[in-house]
Amino acid sequence: MTFSTYLRYIQWPWALILAIALPLVTAWLVRIGIRARRTRLARLGTPSMIARLAPSITRQRTWSAASRAALATLLLGLALAGPRWGVEQNVVKQQGVDVVLALDASLSMLATDERPSRLQAMKQEIDRLRDLSPGDRFALLAFAGRSYILTPLTVDNSALDLFLGNLDPSIVGQGGSALSSALRQATNLLSLNKSQGDKAIILMSDGEGFDNPEESLSEARRARAMGFTVITVGFGTPEGSTIPIVENRVVTQKRDENGNIVITRYDPALLKSIADEAKGVFVDARSPNKAGQIRVALNNLRANPRSVVSGENLGVQFQWFVLAALMILALDTFLQTRRRRRRAVAAAATTATMLLVVTSCRPAERDKPAIALYNTGTALLLRDSLAPAIPPLTRASDSKDPEVRHHARFNLGLDYLLQGRRAKDSADVPLDSALYRYKQVLEVAVADSDARWNYELALRQKKGGGGGGGGGGGGGGGGQGQTKTPNPAESPNQSPAPKPVPGMTPQQAEAVLNAAEDKETDVQGKRQKKNVPTPPRGKDW
Repeated sequence: MTFSTYLRYIQWPWALILAIALPLVTAWLVRIGIRARRTRLARLGTPSMIARLAPSITRQRTWSAASRAALATLLLGLALAGPRWGVEQNVVKQQGVDVVLALDASLSMLATDERPSRLQAMKQEIDRLRDLSPGDRFALLAFAGRSYILTPLTVDNSALDLFLGNLDPSIVGQGGSALSSALRQATNLLSLNKSQGDKAIILMSDGEGFDNPEESLSEARRARAMGFTVITVGFGTPEGSTIPIVENRVVTQKRDENGNIVITRYDPALLKSIADEAKGVFVDARSPNKAGQIRVALNNLRANPRSVVSGENLGVQFQWFVLAALMILALDTFLQTRRRRRRAVAAAATTATMLLVVTSCRPAERDKPAIALYNTGTALLLRDSLAPAIPPLTRASDSKDPEVRHHARFNLGLDYLLQGRRAKDSADVPLDSALYRYKQVLEVAVADSDARWNYELALRQKKGGGGGGGGGGGGGGGGQGQTKTPNPAESPNQSPAPKPVPGMTPQQAEAVLNAAEDKETDVQGKRQKKNVPTPPRGKDW
């Protein structure tokens, strides 16, 4: 590790200069003071007489007093520098609106009339919009011949980055462009959210829709009736372009059923009609700053205040150095006045006070056996061993440690939910257990959006529905020395990811996160292989 790596454990590195200089200055001043006192006493008699009358003024005790004062000052200087270790969670108060991004992932978005392609230009505008909207929650919905929810409403940038990076025509699995399906599913997704702030649907497409325009206009009127703002954004050029596709590692041009090369063109008419019908905003493809215009439209909406966990940092631990310095000073006071009863009593009182302060600053005892059970169950759950994971998670869910109990109940509900979704027969029993566990979580943490999402998913599965929506994944609970990285919420072909627990070692935490990331990558790859678009009869771009 380099020196700069160690500096991350100091909040104000410049204060380290004071931490070095202050002890030296303090020791020098203490020695100067004691020497001045000895000089004054020398005027009263011989050295042997002074040694008998004032035995505390000796060379050995001079060094002792100076060293104690220097050590106490060193500790105070280190405390001033702000030493940091462990984990500290940052909760930020923000205001924002809930936004569903309905993204066109049809083959026509691969056209290169916008550089490098319409799809990449759309992703770049989304990144700029997210940078302009730090307090907003986003959901991702991809559509082509059908629509597909990628993530529920979330502030988890890592999840959004993951799904945006994998967004391409193969993720939907059905060719064509059905704008009405995207509007319908976006409206349904926002209607499930009961937050008080305004909500918006941002439909990004080249406008080349092959479904019935009346259905799209009907869905726009429905969104308006429910109080949702609809913003349509165009991509492409009226002149159009061919669609490059890769076949057997060779780049060719998309052809229609008659063998003619397809020319896809930007069509703003339907996008503008949808925005007008919903009394929303239309952003033309020729606009130079699409993200800025969208942000201006969102600024007119009523924001919803929320507390957002922005991440975890190294926690400032200056108090331990201050306590150590105060204890050294209390010890020095006791040693200097031990032959005087009143001062001895005062020193004892000071020491007792310091002990009370130290006791009050001690962190709460963690339930280590429950943490071990939780980690065992979580590891089994990550390995997809659902049945063996239930006993340790059940025992951990009864822990007296509230944080361990909360995470154990969440992952226990997740285990039952996975069993219920996979069971072909007799799925009611595990789904009832999942609903019970998520009710326990929501009774304590009403604002846990992941638990609410998984509860709704279990409820829909039990009723035999499910729609096109996905279930919420569990966010991560921070452990010592690890960074909390909330997992992306699940979709219909995707399993929710379990939560790590406080008390895990850095190696265990890293293994959990790597396993979740690998599993997500495998799911994405399998889904893309499974959903290879089957060209329907007619237009499939």
